[in-house]
Amino acid sequence: MTQDKLGNILSSVAKRMRADFEQSQNFNHNGEAGTSRELLIQEFLSGYLPTHVEAVHNVEVISTNGDVSPQSDIVLIDRGTPPFTSLKGFRIIPNECVYGMVEVKTKLDGNQLTDACNKISKMRTMPKTAYRPITGTIPRSTKAYGQVHNYFPTSGMIVGFDSLKLETIGNHLIDWCRTRNPYEWPDSVWVAGKGHLQWGDARTGSLFRSPVAGASLFQIDADPEQDILLPLALHLNVHFSDAWMNPLDLNPYSGTTPLGHIARNWTF
Repeated sequence: MTQDKLGNILSSVAKRMRADFEQSQNFNHNGEAGTSRELLIQEFLSGYLPTHVEAVHNVEVISTNGDVSPQSDIVLIDRGTPPFTSLKGFRIIPNECVYGMVEVKTKLDGNQLTDACNKISKMRTMPKTAYRPITGTIPRSTKAYGQVHNYFPTSGMIVGFDSLKLETIGNHLIDWCRTRNPYEWPDSVWVAGKGHLQWGDARTGSLFRSPVAGASLFQIDADPEQDILLPLALHLNVHFSDAWMNPLDLNPYSGTTPLGHIARNWTF
């Protein structure tokens, strides 16, 4: 069956990623090891994201009010994003073009989880306002985090190659979220070989696309053969198959920078 074929493919991918991860442990420089693991996740994402969404590494996200994102491992952007700069692979991305972010951790613990959650909260609360209005059509919107947005809000996921017990990670996540609005919460947490954490309805057992007030946190243990890649691929499809953005307006990013001086004009 089709779903069995996809499961078998992703099972093979999981084994290869695990082998590549173990190979990266031989790197003497922590920076090189970390980068290689981020690239492993970037490669996987690129194979299962919709074609209009691109996974990029080594970027800085900016917004019209001057906010700059913290350093993020992987950012998911619209493929129509203008390349402000690509010096040695480094890119600056307008926040309006961002669909999501993924924080990658070698071994996820309480401190690493807090760091990732803080980055997701910061990125998601950066404003998205520099769009050109589209006249004559019904305005688009997206419902997520218990609100209706006139833009596509930034999804936030955390992926670990290893971690403390998944139950312990869940307790840390609940503690972090307890005093914050659901708009700041990560959408999900994934740990290879263990399983994932995702929000849902405790009464029905159904999973949510994104957290809302009153949601329960589910611990979902991975099938040993499939690991986390099949549910992660489906999760990516749910989050980004309908990702969209209105035309980007770069004028607000120019601020008060002079564009030139009128030297002469002709009138008829």
